[in-house]
Amino acid sequence: MAPAQAHGVPVTPDNNIVPAAVRSGIAVEINGEHFVHTGDPQMPLLWYLRDVLWLTGTKYGGAHGENGSDLVLVGDKPVSAITQPMVKLDGKRITTVEGLAANDGALHPLQQAFIDEDAIGCGYCTPGWLIAGVDLLKRKPQPTDADIDQLTNTCRCGCQTRVRAAIKRAAAGKAGQA
Repeated sequence: MAPAQAHGVPVTPDNNIVPAAVRSGIAVEINGEHFVHTGDPQMPLLWYLRDVLWLTGTKYGGAHGENGSDLVLVGDKPVSAITQPMVKLDGKRITTVEGLAANDGALHPLQQAFIDEDAIGCGYCTPGWLIAGVDLLKRKPQPTDADIDQLTNTCRCGCQTRVRAAIKRAAAGKAGQA
């Protein structure tokens, strides 16, 4: 007797097996690549990014996105990835911190300014600061201290002063300069 038959496994395929239809899904563009999410439509974008696509730059900062570490750009607006269910994102263009650099690997000027100003403490909040800073620089190319202070990101390492300097360095076009 064949080993499969000894365990009650049929040797011939069941002719009644019908393949499942192709599932429709939620189409999104993330960092310039197209994806279709076919899982739970209520899955938060954050978990799709981290657990499905392995884009782990965006961080979990609480169930309501209160500290800004989970910010991404949806279109051109910063949003909390934990508060956005996939079903609301069909057809949307999403940029994560991984998508800020150019295709050739050149850093975004704000990323370079963060390095120049040593504006990275533990690094947990850095992705959110970068997303919020990119948005701020688009809206206000020469932001004031008050503009920067309006960003809702939280840094528990105390890097806010260096973050401010980095945003101003990028705004002045001096990223990468000594």
